[in-house]
Amino acid sequence: MSSEQNETGAGSPAETTRSAEAGPEADGPRPARLTAAAVLSGVEGVALAAFGAYLLVMGLLGAPDSAEQAEMGGLTLLALAALPLVAARGLLLRRRWSRGPALIIQIMAVPVAWTLISTGGVVALTGIALAVVALAVLGLIVNPTATAALDIAPR
Repeated sequence: MSSEQNETGAGSPAETTRSAEAGPEADGPRPARLTAAAVLSGVEGVALAAFGAYLLVMGLLGAPDSAEQAEMGGLTLLALAALPLVAARGLLLRRRWSRGPALIIQIMAVPVAWTLISTGGVVALTGIALAVVALAVLGLIVNPTATAALDIAPR
């Protein structure tokens, strides 16, 4: 690299790649709203994984009505748990791609919450909790502060 490149601020390709990967982190600390959205999304992922593991274990060791259904449900929930966990990690790292999966998860959670609430009983409490978390994360992710932190400009 010549001294002229240093004076103009043009760095090596490795330096350029590192600064491009850093993204919005260089603009300051992560907003609390984005951190809260990431934590809530992570909690959803952990809850899905825990319930999936429970169903899988009960299908293998317990005496469910249908062992195959319990095992398949458990495996499905374990696979579905990956999406909110990956989205939560992306939000924590301020990756702009993470907003899409996080929004999709929350939009899908609202009808699930409604179905759980409609069932009544103790399951309705789970539906209410899910609805509150989903709506909170939706509000946090579409907030202009979070959008700016993810370096997403309005169109």
